[in-house]
Amino acid sequence: MAALVEMKNIVKIYPNGVVANNEVNFSVERGEIHALVGENGAGKTTLMKVLYGLEHPTSGQILIDGKPVHFHSPDDAIAAGIGMVHQNFMLVPSFTIAENIVLGKEPTRRGLLDRAEAIRVTEELSHQYGLKVEADAIVETVNVGMRQRVEILKTLYRGAEILILDEPTAVLTPQETQDLFRAIRKLVSQGKTVIFITHKLREVKEISDRVTVMRNGKVMGTLPTAEATREGLARMMVGRDVFLEVNKPPVQRGRKVMEVQDVSYVSETGRSMLKGVSFNVYAGEILGVAGVEGNGQTELVEVLTGLRPAASGRVLIDGKDILNRTPREVRLAGVAHIPEDRLTNGLALTASINENVIVDRYYNKPFRKGLLIDYKQVNKLGDALIDEFDIRTPSGLVPVASLSGGNMQKVIVAREFSFNPNILIAAQPTRGIDVGATEFIRDQLVRKRTAGTGVLLVSADLAEVMSLSDRIIVMYEGEITGVFPNAQEVSEEELGLYMLGLKRQTPEEMEAYL
Repeated sequence: MAALVEMKNIVKIYPNGVVANNEVNFSVERGEIHALVGENGAGKTTLMKVLYGLEHPTSGQILIDGKPVHFHSPDDAIAAGIGMVHQNFMLVPSFTIAENIVLGKEPTRRGLLDRAEAIRVTEELSHQYGLKVEADAIVETVNVGMRQRVEILKTLYRGAEILILDEPTAVLTPQETQDLFRAIRKLVSQGKTVIFITHKLREVKEISDRVTVMRNGKVMGTLPTAEATREGLARMMVGRDVFLEVNKPPVQRGRKVMEVQDVSYVSETGRSMLKGVSFNVYAGEILGVAGVEGNGQTELVEVLTGLRPAASGRVLIDGKDILNRTPREVRLAGVAHIPEDRLTNGLALTASINENVIVDRYYNKPFRKGLLIDYKQVNKLGDALIDEFDIRTPSGLVPVASLSGGNMQKVIVAREFSFNPNILIAAQPTRGIDVGATEFIRDQLVRKRTAGTGVLLVSADLAEVMSLSDRIIVMYEGEITGVFPNAQEVSEEELGLYMLGLKRQTPEEMEAYL
């Protein structure tokens, strides 16, 4: 009996010569949850875009139920029963959930949207598949877990029998992830088939029936999940042994290197994003900030680093208030910053690697020679950092834009670490990078902490926060709702309750550990 989905000898070569898929063979059985894993750039999302009609293969064949198909657009794939939920949600924030679900295929009455019917259909789908949503709620007012469910219901409304989920748990709490897994299992019990793209190997083991591993545009193998191990999958993804657990010596907490006192921030639209946030960071520790994205973490980091103006409060470094100072003044006070968005705030993409590593110090000796930059010294530093931080490049003179995401992130880490800061603020330091680069950067953060630097770690990856941090604070709607003095003594489920706003410590409980 033919597989439900067969992709045979798929080749995808982009106009710039990049081979994203190289003779890929991939098949999915009816009614299974099939995990597709690989590092960034391995070709897995491209392969699924080919299946969904967003990309056209250079060569190869796709069969659905044994019959050859040719998808010229997503409309063709949808008509064949394929739906794709993208990593970045594609919803209209100002529309209701029901309006988003029926968008493009609206029920009408006398030529206008039949809102009552849209709500009825949404509620019926929600009940049928166990995907709880509030049909008349405005999308921008609901949490990310519900937005994820809306995206899935959109595909089901359009008749999807095969669902492609691209990194569906990237921004979910543990509770929301378990809710999603229950919904996926219910979908499969009702005859649906799911392709689950992820980099979280623990989730592969928990949710999938089979797993396919890709590396460098090729399939490295497909095996039953019951026969797979996390270590073995990581080895297939990277091509070498990878240490998945973080090893760090006991914390040796030193002096207070940063005091954040009652900091508030109001957005340009008048929304209060930070509400009297207070905490301390000590030398030789990693203080992790956990929270669902959009609860003030980005604003906190950018206020602390001089990228946004605070409404009130104080931030003391060695007794000096740096709040509302320029980014250069903050840096001169000893604060390094790995930004959340490396492409916007972290790098000058058209400049070389060597130029990027001296953007914070080009005006100082030995890089300044009169009014000019001493490129001999710049290149000397760049070559040393490329070697020390294992940046994969033919030369420090090539533009940063030519590097992979992981190597771009290593350029930022090299610059920030070589600055020798008193405190390092690391926002999403391993987002969007491969397993090997993630392992390296996490190891470097622990080394910096152990050498006596204070580290403030902000990450949407709860497992990363828990494994790297010595203390953890949780943010919800712009406030600190919980403080955990020993990261090893709290569970993901407990943190998840605070991240969702379902639990909250009293100010007295938190004060002793801040």
